[in-house]
This record gives sequence, C-alpha cells and structure tokens, in this order.
Amino acid sequence: MSPAAPAPRPISHSEFVDSTDLLSDPVALRARAAEDGYLFFRRRLPADEILAMRREMLAVVDKYGWRQPGQDDLGGLIDYDAINRLSEEEMHRTDVGVTEAAYHDVQRLERFHRLPHHPRLREIYEQLFGRAVLVHPRHIARLVTPHTCMVPTPPHQDYPYIQGTTNTWTAWFPIGECPRSLGGLAVLRRSHVHGYLPVQPAKGAGGFAVPLCPAETEWVEGDYGLGDVLTFPCHTVHKALRCQFKDRIRLSMDVRYQPADEPVEQRSLNPHCPLTWEEIYRDWQRDDLKYYWKKFPLQMSPWDDGYLTPRRRIC
Repeated sequence: MSPAAPAPRPISHSEFVDSTDLLSDPVALRARAAEDGYLFFRRRLPADEILAMRREMLAVVDKYGWRQPGQDDLGGLIDYDAINRLSEEEMHRTDVGVTEAAYHDVQRLERFHRLPHHPRLREIYEQLFGRAVLVHPRHIARLVTPHTCMVPTPPHQDYPYIQGTTNTWTAWFPIGECPRSLGGLAVLRRSHVHGYLPVQPAKGAGGFAVPLCPAETEWVEGDYGLGDVLTFPCHTVHKALRCQFKDRIRLSMDVRYQPADEPVEQRSLNPHCPLTWEEIYRDWQRDDLKYYWKKFPLQMSPWDDGYLTPRRRIC
C-alpha cells in the first residue's frame, strides 16, 4: 500500500519587507533579493511625479467619457455603465483595461516614458547590478477598469514574455495609492529559485499562467502608498489581486531593467502597442530620451516561441 500524499500546506499571506535601508549596502541588497525573489521600497518615487503621471493618464480616460463627472483631475471613479458599453473584443485588443485608441494615447505621453528613468528608480538597479543599466523602452500601462470582461492577471513569470537575459527585473508601481482592495500586485516568495516554469492557458493579461505546486504557498502582498515600488527578477511568480470595487480604476506601470552588457530580445526595444517610435515621439518637448538605447553596444538574442508553448508542470 503506497503512503498517503502529504497534506498541502496552508496558503500564507505575509507583508512586503521594505528594503530602502539596504540601498547603501549593495551586498546586503543583493543577498535579500537572492533570498526572497523581490524587493520593496516605500515612497521611492516622489509623490508629485506620480500625481502628475496620474493626471495625464486620467485625462485620457476622461477624454473617452469613462470617468464619473464632478471629480477633480486626480479622481479615479469610473462610470460603470459607460465602460461596459464597450465590447469584449474592443477590450481584449490591448488587455490593459481600456481600448486600443485610449492605450495609444497613454503610450504617446512623454511623461510615461520619462518616469522610468527617474534617478531614484535607476539607483535600485545600479546597486543590484553594479554596472551600466539598460532601461527597456517597452513600458506597459495598466488601466484596470470595472469592465465585466476584466479578470485579475493570473500567476505567471515575466521571462517568457521578455526573454533576453534572465537577469531582467520588473518594477511595478501604482499611479496613485493602491490598497489591496483595489487589486495590487502580489509575489510568490522564493519562486524565482525554480527558474523557468512551464505555462498553461489562462484568462487574464498575458493569456498564460504557471501551475503551482502545493508547497508554493507563501504569497507576499500589501497596501501600496504613493510612490511605493515593487521589483522582482523575471522568474519570480506574481499575480494581481482582485479589485473589490465596481466604480474605480487602478492605474499602474510595468518597467523592465537589466545590465546593459547582457543579451536583450528585440521586442523589448519596441513599443508596447502597434505605434512606431516616430508616432510616439511626435509631440514630445525634449529629445534626450529618443532612441536612447542605441547608445549601447547591445547584444541581441533570438526569440524562442517554446517558452509560451503550454506544457504541464510535474511537481
């Protein structure tokens, strides 16, 4: 008679640990990153920078008639009926929470592309890598609205969508305060130690999820304040929490960083939409960030479709 399978461990939910005090000690910072598979920084970005970005993103939402009237320019209350008059097909063209036209407007914002280069963000990766940092120009905005077709992003790794070096890190930060009830990001502590995990089709942004083993239960989450930043390597499993509101929008950004002397895949240098860089740059006031990555002698790596081929994980 074969022995009974061990009972699955109960799922635990712990709070983010603030690593701000380790920025002056790169050895300790790297040790915590290697141990936990994430780093979290309270109030890392200036509040005025985040609020300025929020105004511009909400102005796009307002342009399309999805905000409730009577708010100031920072209010994120959404007209539930107006947003749900959009078809699922319109919403799924981008999978970021708004239509393609609205997303293109966000991608054209100069501030949206300038914020990821803020010195207080770059310092994190300069300390982590100890060498020149490449900021991927392919930034992603999430404008998660209460449309009925929107579901939380499932547990996944970023590597299959980025490729290039496995030493690529994602910075995720909300554009505004983001309590758990609004649907922030959670990470599976120490999941990065497993390397690449096979994927299965799933609903939500990206269209794939990693099947988790019963022992993988230590989710880390928290309430995000204004300017808080979560960052993690591309093998860390993470997911979005479910938004508890039907009248609010959750704004956030995904930005990637890597050592400039390690391989990068071409898609990471393209816009996160069908626009060209020329179309994105058309109304910018400054030229210093246009095609900035071309200053580096980049080592390009090929795309491998196999990472997004559904396979079953054996625990």
